[in-house]
Amino acid sequence: MRDIMKYIRPFFGYISVTLTIKFIASVAELLIPSLLAYIIDDVVPTGEASGVFIWGGVMALCAVTALLGNVIANRMAAKSAGGITEHIRHDLFSKITFLSSSQLDGFTVPSAVSRLTTDTYNLNQLFARMQRIGVRGPILLIGGIAVTLVMDPGLTLVMIATLPLIALLVYFVTVKSVPMYTKQQGILDSMVRVVQENITGARVIKALSKTEYERKRYDRVNNDLADMEQRVGSVMAVTNPGSTLILNIGLTLVVAVGAFRMDAGLTSPGVIIAFINYFTIILNAMLGVTRIFVMWSKGQASAKRIAQVLGAPEELTEQPGGGTEDESHIRFDNVSFSYEKAGDNLSHVSFSVGRGQTLGIIGATGSGKSTIVNLLMRFYDADTGRIFIGGRDIRTIPAKELRGKFGVVFQNDFLFADTIRENIRYFRDISESSLEEAARTAGAAEFIESVGGMDYRLSARGNNLSGGQKQRLLIARALAADPEILILDDASSALDYRTDACLRRELASRLEGTTKVIVAQRVSSLKGADLILVLEGGKTAGWGTHSQLMQSCPIYREIAESQMGTAGEVDFDE
Repeated sequence: MRDIMKYIRPFFGYISVTLTIKFIASVAELLIPSLLAYIIDDVVPTGEASGVFIWGGVMALCAVTALLGNVIANRMAAKSAGGITEHIRHDLFSKITFLSSSQLDGFTVPSAVSRLTTDTYNLNQLFARMQRIGVRGPILLIGGIAVTLVMDPGLTLVMIATLPLIALLVYFVTVKSVPMYTKQQGILDSMVRVVQENITGARVIKALSKTEYERKRYDRVNNDLADMEQRVGSVMAVTNPGSTLILNIGLTLVVAVGAFRMDAGLTSPGVIIAFINYFTIILNAMLGVTRIFVMWSKGQASAKRIAQVLGAPEELTEQPGGGTEDESHIRFDNVSFSYEKAGDNLSHVSFSVGRGQTLGIIGATGSGKSTIVNLLMRFYDADTGRIFIGGRDIRTIPAKELRGKFGVVFQNDFLFADTIRENIRYFRDISESSLEEAARTAGAAEFIESVGGMDYRLSARGNNLSGGQKQRLLIARALAADPEILILDDASSALDYRTDACLRRELASRLEGTTKVIVAQRVSSLKGADLILVLEGGKTAGWGTHSQLMQSCPIYREIAESQMGTAGEVDFDE
């Protein structure tokens, strides 16, 4: 919770006013039973009706003050709790956005979603309840005990004797519930992941007739969550009935002892009635305090999970160093990398590409093609070796400057629910002519015109477009800002051979000064590249032009012959 305190400090003044109003309202509420006892014992025996009306009016004033004060304070508590949560959620989202890929892999996306939603909601409830009940409950509890001590110390001692039992009950429940709430949130992460996978993979699930399997998988995690909620609920369910039982036993003892004391002339009827009212107030206050402990258990578990993200160190820091003269534009120098830090996903990879050249990367699934892209854009840092752009180690280039050099289309990229224009522009300062030029280069201009132009609105994830149309829009987005380095990571897989060939001709003619990195499964997509890197098992299996690799690299020759014919000389550009 200490990491969360910095979000509460700016609201200290506002919260202080809230607590002051709560205090006044609670004191007014505490006065009502005392005034009732005074009316019964001192005013009524005089027989003066005016005194009853006057003191009755004072009681009504206290009741109105308590009502209005609680309403105003509760509204203020909701406002400050919302403001605090808003800032936490903002910083949490910002932190998640700038986490390194390895850190996000560690937290997982479903867990990040759960922390950003459920955990922040738990904190919001905690902040609001602490101001609403966390102040009123202790004031009524302590104030009620103080007033009853003044009225009748003997009866008060009977009542106080029950409080240690309630304290032990609350302590037991809190100690048991905090770890259970933490585990419950972990199961909730798993449930979010399963739901996310089922929603995004709905078409695949239906196509492979795995609906029943996925339903059972969801049932398992849903049942696990329900079982954990039931276990937590069983622990928390002890609190209210246990507290009520103890306090009602205390109330019975107060009435019994009070009857004997009144029979002996040691107390009065008004005091007994006031004591019953105060005992009810103390009972409700104690139950409110126990509810605070329930919210505290949830809030503490959620605060720890949020603090883990907010406190995550910045991994990909900018390192000191300057550039050196280098003829190559992109250079990998003996680079090795592992996602899990067990076996290398890339092992001792070295290559260099000149400015304006085209680098093709090909290899089997899992050979490390996309890993090279991730390292080049510094989503991850290489374990060993160095990567240079323009003679500068990428670790010395500020992140904003580095990412500004790239236009990129990933394997699993996204389109959002907006116009085609905004999907290509992506909220960047790009002129209309540049957008249209990018669309023409990507081969998207014709279909954009056929659907109604740049103002045509896409559905979420671009589901009202075909796969090839999506890829052409994504390529247009990558080209729109005139990048220094263009990366196409399997970005033409949904294009037919003719469209793919037209795209490559456009890229070659219109982007002569742009260095292009093309990751593909088709040899035809890479045949015209200046240099081709062949990967196998994370290692370099071949390096050179198409004709050189056909002679020197058996793996590349096998791929080419399987795709292009025995001779490997079919030209799909024609």
